[in-house]
Amino acid sequence: MSVQDPSRYAYGTGRRKTAVARVRVYAGDGTAVINDREPLRHFGRPELEEAALRPLRVAGVAGRFRVSVKVSGGGISGQAGAVAHGLARALCAWDPALRPPLKAAGLMTRDPRMKERKKPGLKRARKAPQYTKR
Repeated sequence: MSVQDPSRYAYGTGRRKTAVARVRVYAGDGTAVINDREPLRHFGRPELEEAALRPLRVAGVAGRFRVSVKVSGGGISGQAGAVAHGLARALCAWDPALRPPLKAAGLMTRDPRMKERKKPGLKRARKAPQYTKR
């Protein structure tokens, strides 16, 4: 298959908190579609759109790829992080030479921070009921 073949794509799965993004990258004109919508319409905030598409700028390939994303779970912030992680993985699958700048920017590492579970006898994960001596 040639690089210009429209059916050729690279795939990457990204995760952040409880959000999961399935990202496909095609050779194309630089458009991005997240859940069949424009990124700004999906996220609603320009800074989240910027964070989600950051791997394209870091790798220096903005405008060379068409990006298609299906993302579910979590909130909009977690989804933006999941899209960035999946996009970085997909770009590495397309061209392994893009890995060093993406890794240096910290985009290849899954953010392990998750919500801590609630413990028995506590109100939340760490908040204890007020202590009373009598």
